[in-house]
Amino acid sequence: MDEFGPLNLMPHPGKQWAERGGKHKDPDREPRRRRRATYNRYSGVRHLFAALGLAKDKLYGHIKPVKRRTQFLMFCRYLRTLYPDKVRIAIVCDNSSPHLTTKKCQRVGTWAAANNVEIAYTPTNSSWLNRIEAQFTDLRYFTLDGTDHATHKEQGSMIRRYIIWRNRHADDRHLRAVVDRANVASCGTRRGSCRRPASRSVTR
Repeated sequence: MDEFGPLNLMPHPGKQWAERGGKHKDPDREPRRRRRATYNRYSGVRHLFAALGLAKDKLYGHIKPVKRRTQFLMFCRYLRTLYPDKVRIAIVCDNSSPHLTTKKCQRVGTWAAANNVEIAYTPTNSSWLNRIEAQFTDLRYFTLDGTDHATHKEQGSMIRRYIIWRNRHADDRHLRAVVDRANVASCGTRRGSCRRPASRSVTR
């Protein structure tokens, strides 16, 4: 799991299916809305808490106004309800501060131990190892590119509709192509980190 955001109410560059203006405009279609100037963020931002279930290849997501430890635990409790209590699950996430157990706040570790859950952290600066990162590329490509949502309700509705569509069409060739490109790009930009390391002796 990971968080995606912040989700701003602002024009996003990219392609869209709306009718274009100018002399080639189709008179039978409504023109696309003019992009707004968004110098101020009166409505604040939102954050998407999302998880990819590897067993069923399903995407899950909740939109929250803030990204803190309380909201992280709320989403983890939801993920726990997706599986029987006797089944031990591992939640893979990065080592962002809301995901950690600290001396001042041990809620994450206490909850995990009491609910048969293992919190598995990716190495520092290696969040790209998390399988959900490529799914965020899909979400941005199919949902946010070329949009200019006026409200968070409108934006959140489109994200929820995408998640429903994505879970019903997980094998869609366009969807898989974007995921594959994102995975290849992640490997290529990490200075050969996806290559097989040379064999060497290790002293323990």
